[in-house]
Formats: sequence, structure tokens, C-alpha cells
Amino acid sequence: MSDLFDTDPAPAARPEPGKRPLADRLRPKTLDEVIGQEQVLGPDAPLGTMLASGSLSSLVFWGPPGVGKTTIARLLANATDLHFVQISAIFTGVQDLRKVFEAARIRHGNGQGTLLFVDEIHRFNKAQQDGFLPHMEDGTILLVGATTENPSFELNAALLSRAQVLVLERLSPADLERLAQRAERETGRALPLDGPAREALLEMCDGDGRALLNLAEQVLAWPVTGKLDTEALTHRLMRRAAQYDKSGDGHYNLISALHKSIRGSDPDAALYWFARMLEAGEDPRFLARRLTRMAVEDIGLADPQAQAHCIDSWQTYERLGSPEGELALAQAVIYLALAPKSNGAYVAYKAARAAAKRTGSLMPPKHILNAPTGLMKDQGYGKGYNYDHEAEDGFSGQDYFPESMGRTEFYTPVERGFERELKKRVDYFARLRRERSA
Repeated sequence: MSDLFDTDPAPAARPEPGKRPLADRLRPKTLDEVIGQEQVLGPDAPLGTMLASGSLSSLVFWGPPGVGKTTIARLLANATDLHFVQISAIFTGVQDLRKVFEAARIRHGNGQGTLLFVDEIHRFNKAQQDGFLPHMEDGTILLVGATTENPSFELNAALLSRAQVLVLERLSPADLERLAQRAERETGRALPLDGPAREALLEMCDGDGRALLNLAEQVLAWPVTGKLDTEALTHRLMRRAAQYDKSGDGHYNLISALHKSIRGSDPDAALYWFARMLEAGEDPRFLARRLTRMAVEDIGLADPQAQAHCIDSWQTYERLGSPEGELALAQAVIYLALAPKSNGAYVAYKAARAAAKRTGSLMPPKHILNAPTGLMKDQGYGKGYNYDHEAEDGFSGQDYFPESMGRTEFYTPVERGFERELKKRVDYFARLRRERSA
């Protein structure tokens, strides 16, 4: 049985060598030619170790577009004498998968292994992902999946347990420069750009090697003399949009970076991540909501004005809109980053919730219960209650916890900001309570 994906185009249908896109002409022929990804391809890295030992396992490549996922998978097949089959989860249905598995089974029976590369594997649903498992287990296929989404969230646990996840990273500026030099050698022409414009071209690609080669091919085709500066380059080329999915991994990575920068009292880093999210098209209202959460969670009573400042900046944004109102949110970012930090109230709240869940339906002590009926009064409701306003210092020191629970301390203020004053009050009432109980 022939493989659905084995058929090559007729020689006459193949594009002429000179017409092939630059990115295709520069596709590496061996793993040694791959630029970047030393963390997985190096001699002591996972793939380097697997190839040296002659034992390649199923893999999932997780990384952004244009970093070599497809190329590395194809080269792995060449290096291990496996038949390479490539499919995309976007265009492949159940019937197509069955044909692929059947062809792989026949090859396996004839002593030929199959490396099945599945692009966008996260787009297969859970049931479809389960369909790979028996073919992986019996050796019919060696699966190499590629995804731009977090495998922990998008792939079945059963599939992940049978495959090793390797993270491919964006190409560094040095990697992109090597790739640009390779493009110049291939075309026999230098990019007509001065130094700053060349750096700007690399920045436009946002770590995407394929994007760089596509842009370089455009630049090399321009009929220009001399070298273009950055202004001329940016006038002719549009910057590549940053990779950002408002509901995906990039979204949560950046909001985590913003949150931790504010918690770490770094206003410059916090402003950077705030600006990154706005540049990527994030809804400023989402940021306003999260900033308010940060004020409550990480600053709390160390600076009670932080929460009010966030609410004010949020309301200012609602009245001014974008872009003017974004400045108010930026001011809130700076205020929060420089505010004294305390999670005392947050920790106390979580501890109290845990205690409430653990203790169930314990009754309050009878002395703090009202007695609107004679029966309740006979049961001791309200008996022995001390009215605090009539006590010395306006403080009775009575115990208000359930009798079988005993007194528990949840809130421990820190010695920072306004909470330093609250700590004095906590210590003051604790001392009076000890004296009154004695």
C-alpha cells in the first residue's frame, strides 16, 4: 500500500531552483546546520544524547513559530533512517489518520520505521490524541508533535507520559545575524542596510527565523543603491506583530511577569511588561482589574491607599478611554511597585477560610448570641456578655471564637508601611486581652 504522503510532484511541476523561496533554499540539510536550539541539540542536550545512544523517543516540540520545529523533525528522520511523514492537525481528519497509521503499520511490518510529524498537534481533540497511543506503544510510529501552546494544558496526560517535551526558544539576535549572513552568502549580495537598520530588521522578526528570511528576501530584491537607514527601512517594511494570544500562554506569561515585577518593587520592569501587553492589544480593563487585585494581594494594609489609587485610575480610564486613560493605569503600576508590600491580610484571609472549612458548623459562644425569646435566654444566650463600650479602654478582652475551637491567630502584620501602625494595635489588644483574662 502506498503512503498517502509519499507522492512527490512530477518533475515538471517542481518550481525552478531560482524561483524557490529563500527560506526553502536555506533549509538545513543536517542537524549541524541548524542555527540556535543548542539547549536541545547540543552534545549533552536531550536530542544530542538520544542520537548518540541511537535511541530516539517520541517528542513534543513546544515553541513559537519560525524556530525550526519542522526542520528538526525532518532532520531527525534522516539521522535515524526513519520514513518521514508530515501532517497538520488543521487539515487532517479521522480517515486521513487511519490511512497514515495503516501505511506506517505496513512499513513497520517490512522493517521500516516511521517518524510521524504532527504540526499544530494541540488542535487535535482529546479523543484524536488518544488515537495515537496504541501506535506509539507498539512501535508503529515515532511521534514528533509541534505546538505553540503549553502542552500541559493542551495535550492529554496519557500522550505526554509517552513523549518527552522539548522547549524550542526564539532565535537570539546573534542567531538571527548568522542567519542573515547565510542569506547573503546564498544570494551573493549584502543587505543594503546600514548598521542600525540591520539591527532594526533583526528586531522586526521577533526571534522568528523564517520571518527574517522572508523579510531579507524582500530587502535584497529592492533596486536600491547605497545603504538604507532605519527610517527608510521601517517606511518600506512593517514590523512583525508580537506573538501574543489573549487567551493563551503568552497572555498568562506576561501578566505573571507584570505581577511579579510589581511584587518585587521594580517600577521599570513593571512598566515594561505593562507596555508589552498594551502593545500586543491587551484590554486595558483587564489590566486595571489585575492591578487592583495586586494592590489587595501584595500591598494590602501596608498602604491602604494603593487599592483606592487603582480604583481611581480604573475610573479615570473609563472616562478618558485609550490612549489617554492608559497613563492613569501606568501611574498605578508605578505606585504599586513603589508601595510597601504586605500579604498579611491575604494570608490571614486564606487561613480563616481554611479554618472555616475545617471546623464546619461550630456554634458561636453563647455569650455573644442575642436572646430575643425567653427560651433562648433560658439556654444561656447572651449570658456573661461584656459590652465593650462600658469596659476600661473600650475593650472587654472576651473570647469570640467557638468554645471547642479556642482562640486562633490568623493576621500577622508586617513592620512595613501603614501596617506597622496596625501591628502596634494588634500587640496592644493582645496585651490587654492577656491582662483581662488573667
